[in-house]
Amino acid sequence: MRTLVELPEAEIEALDRLAQAENTSRELLIERAVRALLDKNDRQAKIDAYGLWGNRTIDGLEFQKKVRGEW
Repeated sequence: MRTLVELPEAEIEALDRLAQAENTSRELLIERAVRALLDKNDRQAKIDAYGLWGNRTIDGLEFQKKVRGEW
């Protein structure tokens, strides 16, 4: 999917230099940067969610039965 992004000229020039140094395209550099940002965000969400039940005194199955009993 095509996306139009406005970047300052200095960033375009820096991307072009990096692309040339890595023998790749500006497009591929941007794709990698977006993927890295999304992966970092996904990892952080998993880290944030890990252990959410740690302070609960009720176990998961017991909680499930309790909640379903309220329906």
